[in-house]
Amino acid sequence: MKRIAVLIILILGLAGYCRAQQTSADAPASKEDIQKYLEVMHSKDMMAQMAGAMSKPMHQMIHEQYLKNQDKLPPDFEKRLNKVMDDFMATVPWDQMLDNMVPVYQKHLTKGDVDALTAFYSTPTGQKILKELPQITAEAMQNIMPLMQKSMESMNQRLQQETDAMLKESENKRSAQPNN
Repeated sequence: MKRIAVLIILILGLAGYCRAQQTSADAPASKEDIQKYLEVMHSKDMMAQMAGAMSKPMHQMIHEQYLKNQDKLPPDFEKRLNKVMDDFMATVPWDQMLDNMVPVYQKHLTKGDVDALTAFYSTPTGQKILKELPQITAEAMQNIMPLMQKSMESMNQRLQQETDAMLKESENKRSAQPNN
């Protein structure tokens, strides 16, 4: 009888332990889980590299803007604007940005999700992706920058047309009102 009671207690204890193990993967990820994941991802380094990767196409955009308007702009326009942009990128609070990302990851990912991601990015394949991602991003940005520029120019033209139409409408309303 004692053996049966001990066996039942042991089975119930193991069942509880197994249940706890199953739900721990579904539990919310802790701040420490997310920080470990971001560390394995080399997030600080990656953000710095991505900022560097964005710099080249942004410099190119400034250069093209200068070429379009060089007769209206000072000769050192490009150099000065590049410096402003580079100075700005150097002051971006990357650490604070990472800290602010933690609750977002916690909201969307469980402990199991984060553990799986951490495990993957700890593998050679995961590390290769992390190593290559900045170059992939730089090349992708270089390829899509002309499309983005074209879209921005189109949007700017549309905004200018809308602004001009609103100004004209406002002017017409003012001229239609009798002077007091």
